[in-house]
Amino acid sequence: MRLVTYLDSAVARVGAVHNHTVIDLSDIAPDMLTLIAAGPAALEAARSRVAKADGGRPLDGVTLLAPIPQPRQNIICLGMNYAAHAIESLRAKGLPEVLPAYPVFFSKSSSAINHPGAVIPLMPELSSQRDWEAELAFVIGRGGRNVSREDALGTIFGYTIINDVSARDLQARHQQFFFSKSLEGAAPMGPWIVTADEIPDPHALGLRLRLNGETMQDSYTGDMIFDIPTIIATLTRGMRLSPGDIIATGTPSGVGMGKTPQRWLASGDILEAEIDGIGVLRNPVM
Repeated sequence: MRLVTYLDSAVARVGAVHNHTVIDLSDIAPDMLTLIAAGPAALEAARSRVAKADGGRPLDGVTLLAPIPQPRQNIICLGMNYAAHAIESLRAKGLPEVLPAYPVFFSKSSSAINHPGAVIPLMPELSSQRDWEAELAFVIGRGGRNVSREDALGTIFGYTIINDVSARDLQARHQQFFFSKSLEGAAPMGPWIVTADEIPDPHALGLRLRLNGETMQDSYTGDMIFDIPTIIATLTRGMRLSPGDIIATGTPSGVGMGKTPQRWLASGDILEAEIDGIGVLRNPVM
């Protein structure tokens, strides 16, 4: 299923996309986090509702929000998790081109969450080096600690797209990722969550980003240095993951920082992050 959060008369509701329509699921769960936490029974009830639905609201007639508009905690992110991107980042910073031996974790503020089709604020008064990063993200369905690699994929509720919009000059100035990646609107997410049963191998997905129709990033998720089971197993050795937690798995090469000459976002730009089996996350920049 493709699960969405959408606006209905200014009220956020949870629904499922079926045949270019949105089937309302708000009597099964009032919001996405509740649906996720309710476990397999709620998901099966949603599937049954979709199977029996004889109509819904046209998809192009509703306003989609981020699938999880208000996560309970910050987005967990992976830095330099694709070899070519790690090299282009290190080269741009004049650092030795050595791949990370362990996953590089950081967080992106939940307040940065943005919606499909919504404007990414450029904030030129704060940064002149805004950059893009298309990423596969997964959402935890069954939480816990000390999850083994073998059990890791079974804890995932579904998959979505995140554009990890970054301010490279702030990143250099403050010597860390958090502030530079947590500016308002810097975490577009969506357009929906595809449930895990529809993506049997999350490491075999094409991943692209287009800037004004021109392809900037073109890779596939099998190029991750640290795969999703490694990410989950590593995190849960020391912390508990909970239903609804969002983890972004890193971006491939092709970001603006790595271009020659470097290329930064400008007002009027259109970003399209696309992942096979999920869809396209489109956002204007202004």
